[in-house]
Amino acid sequence: MTDSSTPIEVQAHLHHQYFLGLQLMVSVEEGKDVIGEWIFRIFRQQHEDKFLSSFNKLGLDDLPDAVACAKYHVLSNSVGGVRVEYMAESDTKSWVRFRYPRWMYDGPAICGIPVEASRGFLRGWYAQNGVSLKNPRLGYVCVSEDLTGQFGFCGYFKEYDHDLTEEERLQYAPDETPPPFDPDDQPSPPAEHWNAERLSKAARNYSMEYCRNGIRELTTVIGRDRTLELGKRAARLTGLQQFKHMADALGCVDGGVADAARFLATVLEGMGDTVELSVTGDRATLRHAGLRIVRGLEGVDRETMLACWTELWRGAIGSHRVFIDVEVEEVDGALIWQLAPRG
Repeated sequence: MTDSSTPIEVQAHLHHQYFLGLQLMVSVEEGKDVIGEWIFRIFRQQHEDKFLSSFNKLGLDDLPDAVACAKYHVLSNSVGGVRVEYMAESDTKSWVRFRYPRWMYDGPAICGIPVEASRGFLRGWYAQNGVSLKNPRLGYVCVSEDLTGQFGFCGYFKEYDHDLTEEERLQYAPDETPPPFDPDDQPSPPAEHWNAERLSKAARNYSMEYCRNGIRELTTVIGRDRTLELGKRAARLTGLQQFKHMADALGCVDGGVADAARFLATVLEGMGDTVELSVTGDRATLRHAGLRIVRGLEGVDRETMLACWTELWRGAIGSHRVFIDVEVEEVDGALIWQLAPRG
Protein backbone atom coordinates (compact mmCIF):
# COMPACT_ATOMS: atom_id res chain seq x y z
CA MET A 1 0.00 0.00 0.00
CA THR A 2 1.34 3.43 -1.01
CA ASP A 3 0.34 7.04 -0.33
CA SER A 4 -1.60 6.98 -3.61
CA SER A 5 -3.47 3.73 -3.00
CA THR A 6 -7.12 3.42 -3.96
CA PRO A 7 -9.84 2.56 -1.43
CA ILE A 8 -9.94 -0.96 -2.93
CA GLU A 9 -6.21 -1.42 -2.27
CA VAL A 10 -6.59 -0.03 1.24
CA GLN A 11 -9.32 -2.57 1.96
CA ALA A 12 -7.07 -5.38 0.68
CA HIS A 13 -4.30 -4.25 3.02
CA LEU A 14 -6.59 -3.83 6.04
CA HIS A 15 -8.19 -7.26 5.76
CA HIS A 16 -4.77 -8.82 5.27
CA GLN A 17 -3.58 -7.19 8.48
CA TYR A 18 -6.72 -8.26 10.33
CA PHE A 19 -6.23 -11.88 9.35
CA LEU A 20 -2.59 -11.72 10.49
CA GLY A 21 -3.59 -10.17 13.80
CA LEU A 22 -6.26 -12.77 14.38
CA GLN A 23 -3.77 -15.57 13.70
CA LEU A 24 -1.36 -14.13 16.24
CA MET A 25 -4.09 -13.65 18.83
CA VAL A 26 -5.41 -17.20 18.43
CA SER A 27 -1.87 -18.55 18.62
CA VAL A 28 -1.07 -16.66 21.83
CA GLU A 29 -4.41 -17.13 23.57
CA GLU A 30 -5.47 -20.60 22.41
CA GLY A 31 -2.22 -22.40 21.61
CA LYS A 32 -0.52 -24.32 18.81
CA ASP A 33 -2.98 -27.17 18.41
CA VAL A 34 -5.96 -24.83 18.18
CA ILE A 35 -4.44 -22.61 15.50
CA GLY A 36 -3.38 -25.71 13.56
CA GLU A 37 -6.92 -27.08 13.56
CA TRP A 38 -8.39 -23.66 12.76
CA ILE A 39 -6.10 -23.05 9.77
CA PHE A 40 -6.79 -26.59 8.52
CA ARG A 41 -10.54 -25.85 8.55
CA ILE A 42 -10.11 -22.49 6.79
CA PHE A 43 -8.07 -23.96 3.96
CA ARG A 44 -10.23 -27.03 3.53
CA GLN A 45 -13.31 -24.81 3.26
CA GLN A 46 -11.64 -22.47 0.79
CA HIS A 47 -10.37 -25.43 -1.19
CA GLU A 48 -13.88 -26.82 -1.50
CA ASP A 49 -15.25 -23.40 -2.42
CA LYS A 50 -12.61 -22.25 -4.91
CA PHE A 51 -10.29 -24.96 -6.23
CA LEU A 52 -12.21 -26.67 -9.01
CA SER A 53 -14.30 -23.63 -9.87
CA SER A 54 -11.13 -21.64 -10.64
CA PHE A 55 -9.47 -24.16 -12.96
CA ASN A 56 -11.30 -23.08 -16.10
CA LYS A 57 -10.82 -19.36 -15.41
CA LEU A 58 -7.09 -19.95 -15.05
CA GLY A 59 -6.83 -22.08 -18.21
CA LEU A 60 -5.63 -25.28 -16.50
CA ASP A 61 -8.16 -27.90 -17.57
CA ASP A 62 -6.05 -29.68 -20.19
CA LEU A 63 -2.73 -29.92 -18.29
CA PRO A 64 -1.33 -32.96 -16.44
CA ASP A 65 -2.61 -32.87 -12.86
CA ALA A 66 0.74 -32.26 -11.12
CA VAL A 67 1.59 -29.42 -13.51
CA ALA A 68 -1.91 -27.95 -13.31
CA CYS A 69 -1.80 -27.92 -9.49
CA ALA A 70 1.56 -26.17 -9.39
CA LYS A 71 0.47 -23.59 -11.95
CA TYR A 72 -2.79 -23.13 -10.07
CA HIS A 73 -0.91 -22.07 -6.95
CA VAL A 74 1.18 -19.59 -8.90
CA LEU A 75 -1.83 -18.08 -10.66
CA SER A 76 -4.34 -18.03 -7.82
CA ASN A 77 -1.83 -16.57 -5.40
CA SER A 78 -0.58 -13.97 -7.87
CA VAL A 79 -4.16 -12.74 -8.25
CA GLY A 80 -4.08 -12.08 -4.51
CA GLY A 81 -0.67 -10.40 -4.68
CA VAL A 82 1.32 -13.40 -3.39
CA ARG A 83 4.65 -14.30 -5.01
CA VAL A 84 4.94 -17.98 -5.94
CA GLU A 85 7.27 -19.61 -8.47
CA TYR A 86 6.72 -22.74 -10.56
CA MET A 87 9.24 -25.30 -11.80
CA ALA A 88 8.07 -28.38 -13.73
CA GLU A 89 10.44 -31.33 -13.44
CA SER A 90 8.15 -33.56 -15.51
CA ASP A 91 4.46 -34.08 -16.25
CA THR A 92 4.19 -36.00 -12.96
CA LYS A 93 6.38 -33.84 -10.69
CA SER A 94 5.97 -30.08 -10.48
CA TRP A 95 7.35 -27.67 -7.88
CA VAL A 96 6.07 -24.54 -6.16
CA ARG A 97 8.23 -22.17 -4.13
CA PHE A 98 6.81 -19.23 -2.17
CA ARG A 99 9.00 -16.13 -2.16
CA TYR A 100 9.47 -13.46 0.45
CA PRO A 101 8.02 -11.52 2.05
CA ARG A 102 5.40 -14.20 2.73
CA TRP A 103 1.89 -12.77 2.38
CA MET A 104 0.51 -15.17 4.96
CA TYR A 105 2.98 -14.00 7.62
CA ASP A 106 3.73 -10.41 6.65
CA GLY A 107 6.51 -8.58 8.49
CA PRO A 108 7.53 -9.81 11.96
CA ALA A 109 4.30 -11.85 12.23
CA ILE A 110 6.31 -14.75 10.76
CA CYS A 111 8.18 -14.96 14.07
CA GLY A 112 4.99 -15.49 16.08
CA ILE A 113 3.13 -18.18 14.10
CA PRO A 114 3.74 -21.82 15.11
CA VAL A 115 4.52 -24.47 12.50
CA GLU A 116 1.21 -26.17 13.32
CA ALA A 117 -0.49 -23.37 11.36
CA SER A 118 1.39 -24.03 8.12
CA ARG A 119 0.88 -27.76 8.50
CA GLY A 120 -2.81 -27.03 8.91
CA PHE A 121 -3.01 -25.41 5.49
CA LEU A 122 -0.89 -28.16 3.94
CA ARG A 123 -3.40 -30.72 5.20
CA GLY A 124 -6.38 -28.55 4.39
CA TRP A 125 -5.51 -27.65 0.80
CA TYR A 126 -2.39 -29.26 -0.68
CA ALA A 127 -3.16 -32.79 0.49
CA GLN A 128 -6.69 -32.48 -0.92
CA ASN A 129 -5.83 -31.66 -4.53
CA GLY A 130 -5.76 -35.27 -5.68
CA VAL A 131 -9.09 -35.96 -3.98
CA SER A 132 -10.74 -32.99 -5.67
CA LEU A 133 -9.31 -33.92 -9.08
CA LYS A 134 -10.39 -37.56 -8.58
CA ASN A 135 -6.78 -38.64 -9.00
CA PRO A 136 -5.92 -40.96 -6.08
CA ARG A 137 -2.23 -41.09 -7.14
CA LEU A 138 -1.63 -37.35 -6.72
CA GLY A 139 0.01 -36.07 -3.55
CA TYR A 140 2.14 -33.21 -2.23
CA VAL A 141 5.68 -33.44 -0.86
CA CYS A 142 6.89 -30.58 1.35
CA VAL A 143 10.67 -30.11 1.23
CA SER A 144 10.98 -26.94 3.31
CA GLU A 145 8.89 -25.08 5.90
CA ASP A 146 9.73 -21.47 6.65
CA LEU A 147 8.32 -21.62 10.18
CA THR A 148 10.92 -24.26 11.09
CA GLY A 149 13.78 -22.05 9.89
CA GLN A 150 14.43 -23.85 6.60
CA PHE A 151 14.93 -22.02 3.29
CA GLY A 152 11.23 -21.18 2.90
CA PHE A 153 7.93 -22.79 1.98
CA CYS A 154 8.57 -25.11 -0.94
CA GLY A 155 7.53 -28.51 -2.29
CA TYR A 156 6.12 -30.36 -5.25
CA PHE A 157 3.02 -32.07 -6.52
CA LYS A 158 3.73 -35.64 -7.58
CA GLU A 159 1.69 -38.26 -9.36
CA TYR A 160 2.78 -41.68 -8.11
CA ASP A 161 2.36 -45.05 -9.83
CA HIS A 162 -0.03 -46.27 -7.12
CA ASP A 163 -3.04 -45.00 -5.22
CA LEU A 164 -2.15 -43.06 -2.08
CA THR A 165 -3.50 -43.62 1.39
CA GLU A 166 -4.81 -40.58 3.26
CA GLU A 167 -1.51 -40.33 5.18
CA GLU A 168 0.53 -40.49 1.96
CA ARG A 169 -1.22 -37.51 0.32
CA LEU A 170 1.07 -35.21 2.33
CA GLN A 171 4.70 -36.19 2.77
CA TYR A 172 7.93 -34.48 3.88
CA ALA A 173 11.35 -34.74 2.20
CA PRO A 174 13.60 -32.05 3.75
CA ASP A 175 16.75 -33.09 1.86
CA GLU A 176 15.42 -32.31 -1.64
CA THR A 177 16.15 -29.12 -3.57
CA PRO A 178 14.00 -27.58 -6.34
CA PRO A 179 15.28 -27.33 -9.92
CA PRO A 180 16.49 -23.95 -11.25
CA PHE A 181 13.95 -21.18 -11.71
CA ASP A 182 13.07 -20.30 -15.31
CA PRO A 183 11.51 -16.82 -15.58
CA ASP A 184 10.28 -17.56 -19.11
CA ASP A 185 8.26 -20.56 -17.94
CA GLN A 186 6.08 -18.77 -15.41
CA PRO A 187 2.31 -18.75 -16.00
CA SER A 188 0.27 -15.56 -15.90
CA PRO A 189 -3.51 -15.08 -15.56
CA PRO A 190 -5.40 -14.99 -18.88
CA ALA A 191 -5.53 -11.33 -19.91
CA GLU A 192 -9.13 -11.60 -21.13
CA HIS A 193 -10.25 -12.47 -17.60
CA TRP A 194 -7.86 -10.38 -15.50
CA ASN A 195 -7.46 -6.70 -16.32
CA ALA A 196 -5.88 -4.28 -13.81
CA GLU A 197 -9.17 -3.30 -12.17
CA ARG A 198 -10.25 -6.90 -11.71
CA LEU A 199 -6.86 -7.84 -10.26
CA SER A 200 -7.18 -5.01 -7.74
CA LYS A 201 -10.62 -6.22 -6.68
CA ALA A 202 -9.40 -9.81 -6.60
CA ALA A 203 -6.62 -8.87 -4.16
CA ARG A 204 -9.21 -7.25 -1.90
CA ASN A 205 -11.53 -10.23 -2.11
CA TYR A 206 -8.60 -12.61 -1.52
CA SER A 207 -7.76 -11.09 1.87
CA MET A 208 -11.41 -10.51 2.73
CA GLU A 209 -12.28 -14.19 2.20
CA TYR A 210 -9.63 -15.23 4.70
CA CYS A 211 -11.33 -13.02 7.29
CA ARG A 212 -14.83 -14.30 6.45
CA ASN A 213 -13.83 -17.95 6.48
CA GLY A 214 -11.54 -17.37 9.43
CA ILE A 215 -14.28 -16.04 11.68
CA ARG A 216 -16.76 -18.68 10.56
CA GLU A 217 -14.38 -21.60 11.08
CA LEU A 218 -13.07 -20.24 14.38
CA THR A 219 -16.55 -20.58 15.85
CA THR A 220 -16.45 -24.31 15.09
CA VAL A 221 -13.14 -24.67 16.96
CA ILE A 222 -13.47 -22.42 20.04
CA GLY A 223 -17.18 -21.52 20.07
CA ARG A 224 -19.04 -18.35 19.20
CA ASP A 225 -18.54 -16.45 22.45
CA ARG A 226 -14.77 -16.89 22.44
CA THR A 227 -14.64 -16.11 18.70
CA LEU A 228 -16.48 -12.85 19.31
CA GLU A 229 -14.10 -11.99 22.13
CA LEU A 230 -10.94 -12.59 20.12
CA GLY A 231 -12.34 -11.52 16.75
CA LYS A 232 -13.59 -8.17 18.03
CA ARG A 233 -10.44 -7.41 20.00
CA ALA A 234 -8.15 -8.27 17.08
CA ALA A 235 -10.32 -6.14 14.77
CA ARG A 236 -10.28 -3.11 17.06
CA LEU A 237 -6.50 -3.33 17.48
CA THR A 238 -6.05 -3.67 13.72
CA GLY A 239 -8.17 -0.59 13.08
CA LEU A 240 -6.27 1.42 15.70
CA GLN A 241 -2.92 0.34 14.27
CA GLN A 242 -3.79 0.77 10.61
CA PHE A 243 -5.75 4.06 10.58
CA LYS A 244 -2.76 6.30 9.87
CA HIS A 245 -1.57 4.06 7.02
CA MET A 246 -5.06 4.14 5.50
CA ALA A 247 -5.56 7.87 6.01
CA ASP A 248 -2.18 8.72 4.49
CA ALA A 249 -2.88 6.48 1.49
CA LEU A 250 -6.26 8.11 0.87
CA GLY A 251 -5.32 11.70 1.67
CA CYS A 252 -7.65 11.81 4.69
CA VAL A 253 -7.20 13.97 7.79
CA ASP A 254 -6.81 13.04 11.45
CA GLY A 255 -9.29 15.68 12.56
CA GLY A 256 -12.76 15.99 14.01
CA VAL A 257 -16.05 14.19 13.47
CA ALA A 258 -16.56 15.43 9.91
CA ASP A 259 -13.05 14.35 8.91
CA ALA A 260 -13.53 10.92 10.50
CA ALA A 261 -16.85 10.48 8.72
CA ARG A 262 -15.35 11.44 5.35
CA PHE A 263 -12.56 8.92 5.93
CA LEU A 264 -15.10 6.23 6.76
CA ALA A 265 -17.22 7.01 3.71
CA THR A 266 -14.19 6.96 1.41
CA VAL A 267 -12.70 3.73 2.67
CA LEU A 268 -16.00 1.83 2.87
CA GLU A 269 -16.63 2.55 -0.80
CA GLY A 270 -13.50 0.47 -1.42
CA MET A 271 -15.63 -2.56 -0.54
CA GLY A 272 -17.91 -1.80 -3.48
CA ASP A 273 -20.59 -0.80 -0.98
CA THR A 274 -22.85 2.27 -1.16
CA VAL A 275 -22.33 5.00 1.44
CA GLU A 276 -24.44 8.12 1.97
CA LEU A 277 -22.87 10.73 4.27
CA SER A 278 -24.66 13.51 6.15
CA VAL A 279 -22.86 16.00 8.43
CA THR A 280 -24.88 18.29 10.69
CA GLY A 281 -22.96 20.50 13.06
CA ASP A 282 -20.60 18.35 15.09
CA ARG A 283 -22.36 15.07 14.25
CA ALA A 284 -22.26 12.79 11.25
CA THR A 285 -24.42 9.94 9.96
CA LEU A 286 -23.55 7.37 7.31
CA ARG A 287 -25.97 4.97 5.70
CA HIS A 288 -23.87 2.05 4.54
CA ALA A 289 -25.56 -0.46 2.20
CA GLY A 290 -24.38 -3.42 0.12
CA LEU A 291 -22.24 -4.94 2.90
CA ARG A 292 -19.95 -7.09 0.76
CA ILE A 293 -18.32 -8.45 3.90
CA VAL A 294 -21.43 -10.51 4.75
CA ARG A 295 -22.78 -11.32 1.28
CA GLY A 296 -23.84 -14.94 1.19
CA LEU A 297 -23.68 -15.32 4.97
CA GLU A 298 -26.83 -15.97 6.95
CA GLY A 299 -27.99 -16.27 10.54
CA VAL A 300 -25.38 -16.60 13.25
CA ASP A 301 -22.47 -16.59 10.75
CA ARG A 302 -23.60 -13.22 9.43
CA GLU A 303 -24.17 -11.74 12.89
CA THR A 304 -20.78 -12.92 14.14
CA MET A 305 -18.88 -11.62 11.11
CA LEU A 306 -20.59 -8.24 11.23
CA ALA A 307 -20.02 -7.88 14.98
CA CYS A 308 -16.29 -8.48 14.53
CA TRP A 309 -15.91 -6.47 11.32
CA THR A 310 -17.51 -3.28 12.63
CA GLU A 311 -14.82 -3.23 15.32
CA LEU A 312 -12.23 -2.57 12.60
CA TRP A 313 -13.88 0.80 12.04
CA ARG A 314 -14.45 1.55 15.71
CA GLY A 315 -10.72 1.04 16.08
CA ALA A 316 -9.90 3.27 13.12
CA ILE A 317 -12.10 6.08 14.46
CA GLY A 318 -10.68 5.53 17.95
CA SER A 319 -7.21 6.18 16.54
CA HIS A 320 -8.07 9.85 15.92
CA ARG A 321 -6.58 12.46 18.23
CA VAL A 322 -10.09 13.78 18.95
CA PHE A 323 -12.21 11.37 20.99
CA ILE A 324 -15.24 10.35 18.94
CA ASP A 325 -18.12 8.13 19.95
CA VAL A 326 -19.27 5.62 17.32
CA GLU A 327 -22.68 3.98 17.32
CA VAL A 328 -23.73 1.52 14.64
CA GLU A 329 -26.96 -0.40 14.08
CA GLU A 330 -28.41 -2.42 11.23
CA VAL A 331 -31.64 -1.11 9.72
CA ASP A 332 -33.27 -2.90 6.76
CA GLY A 333 -30.02 -4.58 5.76
CA ALA A 334 -27.92 -1.40 5.91
CA LEU A 335 -25.59 -0.14 8.63
CA ILE A 336 -26.33 3.26 10.15
CA TRP A 337 -23.16 4.80 11.59
CA GLN A 338 -23.49 7.70 14.04
CA LEU A 339 -20.39 9.72 14.94
CA ALA A 340 -20.35 12.41 17.63
CA PRO A 341 -17.83 14.12 19.91
CA ARG A 342 -17.30 12.23 23.15
CA GLY A 343 -18.95 13.86 26.13
